[in-house]
Amino acid sequence: MTSLLKPLFSHEAESDNISKVLHTVRRHLGMDVAFVSEFRENDRVFRHVDADEPAPLQVGDVLPMDAGYCQHVVEGRLPELIPDTADVPLACGLPETRAVPIGSHLSVPIVLDDGRTYGTLCCFGFEADPTLSQRDLQMMRAFAELMADRIGSDMRRRQAVDAQAQRIDRVIQEDLLTIAYQPIIQVADGRIAGWECLSRFPLDPQRAPDLWFREALDIGWGPRLEGFAMRKALQALPQFPPDTFIAVNASPALVMSDEFEHVFDGVALNRVVLEITEHEVVEDYAALVRALAPWRVRGLRLAIDDAGAGYASMRHTLNLQPDFIKLDMSLTRDIDHDPRRRALATALIAFANAIGSTITAEGVETSAELEQLRTLGASKVQGYFLGRPVSLEEALRPHQRHPVLSAR
Repeated sequence: MTSLLKPLFSHEAESDNISKVLHTVRRHLGMDVAFVSEFRENDRVFRHVDADEPAPLQVGDVLPMDAGYCQHVVEGRLPELIPDTADVPLACGLPETRAVPIGSHLSVPIVLDDGRTYGTLCCFGFEADPTLSQRDLQMMRAFAELMADRIGSDMRRRQAVDAQAQRIDRVIQEDLLTIAYQPIIQVADGRIAGWECLSRFPLDPQRAPDLWFREALDIGWGPRLEGFAMRKALQALPQFPPDTFIAVNASPALVMSDEFEHVFDGVALNRVVLEITEHEVVEDYAALVRALAPWRVRGLRLAIDDAGAGYASMRHTLNLQPDFIKLDMSLTRDIDHDPRRRALATALIAFANAIGSTITAEGVETSAELEQLRTLGASKVQGYFLGRPVSLEEALRPHQRHPVLSAR
């Protein structure tokens, strides 16, 4: 028994696993129809059905709880094992016995680990089968236990997904997401060239923004949440000085979605930089380039985020021809006294110059790091040393050039 069950339940797709098990059970018993039904408040629905020929019931069919054998078996009025329905008066009297017909029947409850009866695992044959035995019934019970484990696991996952969706929907419907703005400084003169828009989620559970976006992506809501955040960030663009831009983050999934068609409505695209993030692997760069093309023609500029941090950012850089390449903070940190970081940054800056892009260095936290990046040829810089993310109100206050840079 163990060798039969292990491979059948080794995959993640519980629905497919249960269908395979159901088919195995039916064929082993030589029955005509097998099914898994779920009990609901007033009826039962057939979640899985297996049969060689068109069955008298289909997946999704719904019957009253008191119709057929299942409730009678669970409540003990009918035996779980019936080799010949003609020998059981209650079975003989059920309309389904004659209409289907049902000559033999096996049914066991599927009981979840919290004690609730989910429904039943059933098999029946059109003819009586005197070979059915208690051993066959024990096999059915074993399979029902394994199905209960998988069904319970699947239900818990669905409940978790529902809870995640409710959290994200609440953020959108109640407008709970806020935007912080971090200055991007022009190295040459210390002027604020633009602002990176960073999403914040000031509500429980208290988590980093990337975890909120990852959760949304995992349940299929990634583009919806990203699109909401981007539209909210872009609403502030007209309030900033006309010679500055704002940078907004977007995953490839958002760019390829229908949601992306509406995020730039009424926006001056020549003042927007789209930062492509590494939320997922891009399988088709040609399609991503085509999706971005009409917006770039209208003035949208493109930045590749986190360069030097991983393989995905380098693939983005090679395939998308960005206007800006942003050095990851893991590369700029301690660059003033780490020759390996300097060497890699030097190579990336030379590469950016060769392809007509410019470098923005992120995560600058000390004057020594800033000075080294200036020496290497970085065009723009951002980081806590130059300015922390602030509210829109603070970002809109008149700002002088950064003193360290403007003094040069």
